[in-house]
Amino acid sequence: MSLRNHLIILAKSPRLGTVKSRLAREIGWVAATGFYRRTLCDTVRKLSRDARWRACLAVTPDRDVWNRGLWPEGIPRITQGSGDLGTRMARLAAAPPPGPVVIVGTDIPALKADHIADAFNALGDHDVTLGPASDGGFYLVGFRRRPAMPDAFSKVRWSTPHALADTLDSLPPGTTAAMGDVLSDVDDGAAFDAWRRSAGLSPP
Repeated sequence: MSLRNHLIILAKSPRLGTVKSRLAREIGWVAATGFYRRTLCDTVRKLSRDARWRACLAVTPDRDVWNRGLWPEGIPRITQGSGDLGTRMARLAAAPPPGPVVIVGTDIPALKADHIADAFNALGDHDVTLGPASDGGFYLVGFRRRPAMPDAFSKVRWSTPHALADTLDSLPPGTTAAMGDVLSDVDDGAAFDAWRRSAGLSPP
């Protein structure tokens, strides 16, 4: 019997003043929050209905999990729980039934179903797969979870250009890791303008 692939999409409640703070410093909270809401919905639309995996939306803060007005429809929601990002991702990755797990964020506009499929394919013969972000972090992490899931986050400096390198350094000796395509987050005004042009949107 083949094992099921599990996709976990991480999301923050898209409330004004709580998401994309770095971007908001350049374009304002209203535009930054609007961008996040759009990419959240686009990510769920592109990834949640693919028959190659079972998807769920893992949300924070936990109290908002039942607030239907905040989230796209058509995808199960679970809570992220407490702790830093590494603690939460490790717990989420260990929770599903047997099978490979891939975790992604919701603010990478170029992320496509093909990137997810490539990650699951890589886990056929690697223990871990990572999707590098252009800022030194990563937008995707996946685990084969056989025979066990490695500790990948014990030494990671989150929200720094070292997050990807620190994750690789955290892996136990002998762990095999695959790397996917490099994609870019939208964290400043220039990246936001480039995204608007690529999406065919008129200037604000």
